[in-house]
Amino acid sequence: MSSVKIATGPEIAYEDTGGAGVPIIFSHGLFMNRAMFIPQIEQFSDSWRCVTWDERAHGDTVYPRGHFTSWDAARDLLALMDALHIERTIHVGMSQGGLLGMRAAMLAPHRFVGIVQLSSQAGKLAEEGAAAFKGIIGEWKTRGATEDKLTFLTDLILGPGVDPTYWRNYWKSLTAERIDDAVSPIYSLDELYERLHEVIVPVLTIHGLADVSTPYQRAERVAREVPDSRGIALIENGPHAVNLSHVAEVNQALRTFFDELSAADPTLKRR
Repeated sequence: MSSVKIATGPEIAYEDTGGAGVPIIFSHGLFMNRAMFIPQIEQFSDSWRCVTWDERAHGDTVYPRGHFTSWDAARDLLALMDALHIERTIHVGMSQGGLLGMRAAMLAPHRFVGIVQLSSQAGKLAEEGAAAFKGIIGEWKTRGATEDKLTFLTDLILGPGVDPTYWRNYWKSLTAERIDDAVSPIYSLDELYERLHEVIVPVLTIHGLADVSTPYQRAERVAREVPDSRGIALIENGPHAVNLSHVAEVNQALRTFFDELSAADPTLKRR
């Protein structure tokens, strides 16, 4: 692990496989960290420079305490690219990572060769489940990571087929303050469906059909309405963390997208 102080404030914990060429940056989801992309790094690091990082209130990143928005997180991503001297990237964002990635691509489209919206969407926290979700998170902050909370997070994020041991231990380590800050971008989320025309970079959408956190219909709308959609890969029985549960299917969809981008852009060099 390495760390770097970025212009927006945090000291970002990250890992960089190194090498020349346009890198792939992976941004994780809520209550996750950079470790969630190990199956993708193992697959693509032989051919591509890969960067993973811990967002504010997650993992090993040190940040100024307080609430922040997805736009703040998007600016963190751009500031991290500046700090690592990355001019352009292919971005893969899972859930919250996709929310910040889409916003970063709107703020600075010239810096993105393409983006992958993995288990993500462009709306607010779903109203039908917002109150219950906030209640559970509130109990987690006050009572700690009890077994029922760990089961809730396992079912919400990992689904069946993923070993939850590492993630349960990670969730147990989160303080009430970190939890409170981590959920702030989700609670303050602004809807982007009416602004999808501003996402002018190529977009691949990947989503699990069994995702109980984010209904796949929200991802389908993104794939329909962005100007340069490169299609949607819907993964049968895929949960929210579909890149951990259905590694082969997700990696194949990513590889096809990466190959398509590199074939179309002769300046896009691999390692």
